[in-house]
Amino acid sequence: MLMDKLHDDPADDVEQMKGTTYTISELAKEFDITPRAIRFYEDQGLISPSRKGRRRVYRERDRVRLKLVLRGKRLGFALSEVKEMFDLYDTSPGETGQLRFLLDKIKARREMLEQQRQDIEAVLHEMESVEKRALNVLAELDSDG
Repeated sequence: MLMDKLHDDPADDVEQMKGTTYTISELAKEFDITPRAIRFYEDQGLISPSRKGRRRVYRERDRVRLKLVLRGKRLGFALSEVKEMFDLYDTSPGETGQLRFLLDKIKARREMLEQQRQDIEAVLHEMESVEKRALNVLAELDSDG
Protein backbone atom coordinates (compact mmCIF):
# COMPACT_ATOMS: atom_id res chain seq x y z
CA MET A 1 0.00 0.00 0.00
CA LEU A 2 2.79 2.41 0.91
CA MET A 3 4.63 1.52 -2.31
CA ASP A 4 1.47 2.29 -4.29
CA LYS A 5 1.20 5.64 -2.53
CA LEU A 6 4.78 6.56 -3.48
CA HIS A 7 3.96 6.08 -7.15
CA ASP A 8 0.67 7.98 -7.13
CA ASP A 9 0.39 11.34 -8.81
CA PRO A 10 -0.11 14.10 -6.18
CA ALA A 11 -2.88 15.56 -8.35
CA ASP A 12 -4.82 12.32 -7.79
CA ASP A 13 -4.67 12.90 -4.02
CA VAL A 14 -6.26 16.32 -4.47
CA GLU A 15 -8.97 14.80 -6.68
CA GLN A 16 -9.70 12.07 -4.17
CA MET A 17 -10.06 14.62 -1.38
CA LYS A 18 -12.74 16.36 -3.47
CA GLY A 19 -15.01 13.34 -3.39
CA THR A 20 -15.49 9.64 -3.28
CA THR A 21 -14.32 7.54 -6.18
CA TYR A 22 -15.64 4.18 -7.33
CA THR A 23 -14.31 1.29 -9.34
CA ILE A 24 -16.27 -0.24 -12.17
CA SER A 25 -16.79 -3.34 -10.02
CA GLU A 26 -18.22 -1.33 -7.15
CA LEU A 27 -20.72 0.43 -9.40
CA ALA A 28 -21.64 -2.81 -11.15
CA LYS A 29 -22.35 -4.43 -7.80
CA GLU A 30 -24.25 -1.42 -6.42
CA PHE A 31 -26.57 -1.21 -9.42
CA ASP A 32 -26.68 -4.94 -10.16
CA ILE A 33 -25.43 -4.54 -13.72
CA THR A 34 -22.38 -5.83 -15.53
CA PRO A 35 -19.14 -3.91 -16.00
CA ARG A 36 -19.77 -4.37 -19.72
CA ALA A 37 -23.02 -2.39 -19.39
CA ILE A 38 -21.16 0.41 -17.62
CA ARG A 39 -18.54 0.48 -20.39
CA PHE A 40 -21.38 0.61 -22.94
CA TYR A 41 -22.88 3.66 -21.21
CA GLU A 42 -19.42 5.21 -21.25
CA ASP A 43 -19.15 4.52 -25.00
CA GLN A 44 -22.53 6.22 -25.47
CA GLY A 45 -21.20 9.34 -23.74
CA LEU A 46 -23.51 9.03 -20.74
CA ILE A 47 -20.72 8.77 -18.18
CA SER A 48 -17.10 9.79 -18.45
CA PRO A 49 -14.77 8.36 -15.84
CA SER A 50 -11.23 9.58 -15.54
CA ARG A 51 -8.36 7.18 -16.03
CA LYS A 52 -5.58 6.16 -13.76
CA GLY A 53 -3.36 4.15 -16.06
CA ARG A 54 -5.67 1.58 -17.62
CA ARG A 55 -8.09 1.71 -14.69
CA ARG A 56 -11.31 3.69 -14.82
CA VAL A 57 -11.98 6.00 -11.89
CA TYR A 58 -15.62 6.95 -11.41
CA ARG A 59 -16.57 10.02 -9.42
CA GLU A 60 -19.86 10.83 -7.71
CA ARG A 61 -21.06 12.61 -10.87
CA ASP A 62 -20.61 9.38 -12.86
CA ARG A 63 -22.44 7.40 -10.15
CA VAL A 64 -25.38 9.81 -10.18
CA ARG A 65 -25.52 9.79 -13.97
CA LEU A 66 -25.44 6.00 -14.03
CA LYS A 67 -28.31 5.95 -11.54
CA LEU A 68 -30.27 8.36 -13.76
CA VAL A 69 -29.54 6.28 -16.87
CA LEU A 70 -30.92 3.17 -15.20
CA ARG A 71 -33.95 5.05 -13.87
CA GLY A 72 -34.59 6.50 -17.32
CA LYS A 73 -34.46 3.02 -18.84
CA ARG A 74 -36.98 1.74 -16.28
CA LEU A 75 -39.28 4.61 -17.21
CA GLY A 76 -38.99 3.70 -20.87
CA PHE A 77 -36.68 6.46 -22.05
CA ALA A 78 -34.27 5.68 -24.87
CA LEU A 79 -30.60 6.18 -24.08
CA SER A 80 -30.56 8.98 -26.65
CA GLU A 81 -33.27 10.76 -24.66
CA VAL A 82 -31.33 10.35 -21.42
CA LYS A 83 -28.23 11.71 -23.16
CA GLU A 84 -30.22 14.65 -24.48
CA MET A 85 -31.35 15.47 -20.93
CA PHE A 86 -27.75 15.33 -19.73
CA ASP A 87 -26.66 17.55 -22.62
CA LEU A 88 -29.40 20.07 -21.82
CA TYR A 89 -28.30 20.14 -18.21
CA ASP A 90 -24.66 20.64 -19.19
CA THR A 91 -25.38 23.48 -21.63
CA SER A 92 -26.98 26.89 -21.39
CA PRO A 93 -30.61 25.93 -20.71
CA GLY A 94 -29.33 24.17 -17.61
CA GLU A 95 -31.75 22.70 -15.17
CA THR A 96 -34.79 24.60 -16.52
CA GLY A 97 -34.34 23.22 -20.03
CA GLN A 98 -33.72 19.75 -18.68
CA LEU A 99 -36.85 19.85 -16.55
CA ARG A 100 -39.04 21.08 -19.42
CA PHE A 101 -37.66 18.34 -21.66
CA LEU A 102 -38.22 15.77 -18.90
CA LEU A 103 -41.80 16.94 -18.35
CA ASP A 104 -42.54 16.70 -22.07
CA LYS A 105 -41.09 13.19 -22.18
CA ILE A 106 -43.00 12.13 -19.06
CA LYS A 107 -46.25 13.43 -20.54
CA ALA A 108 -45.66 11.53 -23.79
CA ARG A 109 -44.66 8.37 -21.91
CA ARG A 110 -47.69 8.63 -19.60
CA GLU A 111 -50.01 8.97 -22.61
CA MET A 112 -48.44 5.91 -24.20
CA LEU A 113 -48.76 3.90 -20.98
CA GLU A 114 -52.39 4.96 -20.53
CA GLN A 115 -53.11 3.78 -24.08
CA GLN A 116 -51.35 0.50 -23.34
CA ARG A 117 -53.44 0.14 -20.17
CA GLN A 118 -56.64 0.64 -22.18
CA ASP A 119 -55.44 -1.88 -24.77
CA ILE A 120 -54.61 -4.41 -22.03
CA GLU A 121 -58.03 -3.92 -20.42
CA ALA A 122 -59.72 -4.45 -23.80
CA VAL A 123 -57.71 -7.62 -24.45
CA LEU A 124 -58.44 -8.96 -20.96
CA HIS A 125 -62.16 -8.27 -21.45
CA GLU A 126 -62.11 -10.05 -24.82
CA MET A 127 -60.22 -13.00 -23.31
CA GLU A 128 -62.81 -13.24 -20.53
CA SER A 129 -65.60 -13.26 -23.10
CA VAL A 130 -63.90 -15.99 -25.16
CA GLU A 131 -63.21 -17.99 -22.01
CA LYS A 132 -66.90 -17.84 -20.97
CA ARG A 133 -68.02 -18.95 -24.44
CA ALA A 134 -65.51 -21.81 -24.42
CA LEU A 135 -66.64 -22.93 -20.96
CA ASN A 136 -70.30 -22.83 -22.09
CA VAL A 137 -69.55 -24.92 -25.18
CA LEU A 138 -67.51 -27.36 -23.10
CA ALA A 139 -70.36 -27.65 -20.58
CA GLU A 140 -72.82 -28.36 -23.41
CA LEU A 141 -70.51 -31.00 -24.89
CA ASP A 142 -70.07 -32.65 -21.50
CA SER A 143 -73.83 -32.74 -20.89
CA ASP A 144 -74.44 -34.26 -24.35
CA GLY A 145 -71.91 -37.02 -23.81
